[in-house]
Amino acid sequence: MCMEYASSCVCGLREASFNFKDDVMTGDVILRLYCPNCSTDIAFTPQRMIADNGWIIEYDMEVAEFLARKLPAKLRERLSPEVLFDEGYATWRGVYPGDHIDSKKEREEIAKLAKTDPKAYIEKLKTWGVERMKRLRESGWRKAREE
Repeated sequence: MCMEYASSCVCGLREASFNFKDDVMTGDVILRLYCPNCSTDIAFTPQRMIADNGWIIEYDMEVAEFLARKLPAKLRERLSPEVLFDEGYATWRGVYPGDHIDSKKEREEIAKLAKTDPKAYIEKLKTWGVERMKRLRESGWRKAREE
């Protein structure tokens, strides 16, 4: 079962939803969240923080180490904010904060074409995902990077 977890940033202006792959980590691993507004005045600490396009997630690495006993050994050995985020154990729900909401809206707009122009609908559906990821990669989102 996957639980919804959302956190407000330190300044309280924005919110982000998180996924926790295989339910290994919990929301307790997210210590603080900084949006692009409130991230400008903090000292970035790579041992417990990950930066993504102006957003910063600060992890409670003590909690992460405790919960990491359920991780594969090769990940436990190199546990870091990068592992938590990039491997999906404590990461955005989607490519960026709010992605799950935005992508749903985009898909709903595409679906409207099915009723009026089925051919355009099929074409748009074929290209939407690739174009979207390219746009997000160019915008600098970490999860949109090409591997």
